[in-house]
Amino acid sequence: MIAEEVQTKFKQKFGYDASRVFFSPGRINLIGEYTDFNGGHVFPCAISMGIYAAYGKRDDNRVRMYSANVADQGIVEFSLDDLAYDKAAGWANYPKGMMLEIMNQGHQFSHGFDLAVYGNLPDAAGLSSSAAIELLTGEIVNDVFSLNINELDLVKYGQLVENNYIGVNSGIMDQFAIGMGKKEQAVLLDTNNLKYEYVPVKLGDNVIVIMNTKKHRELQDSKYNERRAQCEEALRRLQTKLDINSLGDLTETEFDEHTYLINDDVLIRRARHAVFENQRTLQAKKALVNNDLNQFGHLINASHVSLHYDFEVTGKELDTLAETAWKQPGVIGARMTGAGFGGCAIAIVDRHQVDAFKQNVGQAYEQVVGHPAEFYIAEISDGPREIK
Repeated sequence: MIAEEVQTKFKQKFGYDASRVFFSPGRINLIGEYTDFNGGHVFPCAISMGIYAAYGKRDDNRVRMYSANVADQGIVEFSLDDLAYDKAAGWANYPKGMMLEIMNQGHQFSHGFDLAVYGNLPDAAGLSSSAAIELLTGEIVNDVFSLNINELDLVKYGQLVENNYIGVNSGIMDQFAIGMGKKEQAVLLDTNNLKYEYVPVKLGDNVIVIMNTKKHRELQDSKYNERRAQCEEALRRLQTKLDINSLGDLTETEFDEHTYLINDDVLIRRARHAVFENQRTLQAKKALVNNDLNQFGHLINASHVSLHYDFEVTGKELDTLAETAWKQPGVIGARMTGAGFGGCAIAIVDRHQVDAFKQNVGQAYEQVVGHPAEFYIAEISDGPREIK
C-alpha cells in the first residue's frame, strides 16, 4: 500500500512520524486532444494511479520535501520567504510554484512543513504528474492552513503555475480533470467558459488499459508550443472573414467551406484536427449517454488517426500501440492520450481479454520499437483528498 510506504519514507527522511497523508490522482483524456487551447471541449477523467504525500508540521518557516520517485535528488529545502523558481530544485518547483501562486492570491502560510511524496504515475508518461503534484500541494496547504480556497480556483492556480512559473503554454485540462475528478465519471469541459458536466462512464465488462510507450518526453522540449502557434495562426487567418473567437466555434462544414482563408497545407491540417476533434468529443459524450460503446470506440480511433495525420504528434511508439490494439479481440477503441511524442495510449478492452491483449500488443511493440511497453488498468477516481 503506497499510503503506508510514503509514511515509512517520511519517517526515514525526517526522523518523526507524519501526521497526515494526502493523495492526488493522475488523469487520462478519453477524447478531445489539443482542443483545450483551441476553445473546444475536452473529456478527461481522474484515475486511481497518482501521487501520495505524507505531511508533518514544522515550527519554523522552512519547507523540506523529498520524493521517493526522485530519490537521488535527496531532500529539497527552501524558505517560505523565497519561493522563486530554482532549477536545482527540480521536481519541487511544482509545489513551490503552487505555494507561491496561492500566496500571490493573498493567502499566508503560518509555518513550514516537511513533505514526503511517492507516486505510481510513470515519469514523463503523459498522465499529468505535474498537475497532480500541483493540485496535491494545493489540497494540502488549503486544508492544513484552513484557506477555504474552492477547488476550481486551485485548478486555475495550477494552470498559472504551468504557464508563468514552469513556462509551459498549456491549457487548463490537466488541472481541471484532476481537481474536479469524480469516481466513475468523466468531465465534459467547455474550455471557452469552464462550463462542465459529469458524464457516467459505464463500460460494462470493459476496462481502460493504459499503455505506456516508456518513451519520455518533456512538454517544454516537445513541439507543443509550435502546434499551439500554428493553430493560432490558422485562427488569425480565418478571423479575417469570420466572426469567431476560437477554432472550437466552427462546425466541420463551416471549416471546410473556409479553408481557403488559411491557404497553407500544414496550417489547414492543424486547424482541421482542432475543429473535428472538438465535434468528436461532443459526439463521444452522446455515445456514452446512449450506452453506445461501439460508437464511442469508433470516435476514439478516429481521434488517433487525426492526431497522426493532421496534427502529427503521435510517432512510431504511439502508433504501434494504437494500431496493434485495434487488431486485438475485445478492443472497442484505442488512441494516444496526452500531448503525444511518447507518453501513453489508452484502450477500452473486454476485461476477459486483457491478459491476451497485453501479451499480443506488448510482443508486437517490443519487436517494432526495441524495448517493452508497460500496461496498467485504470479505474476512474475522485480528485485530491486526504487519506484517513
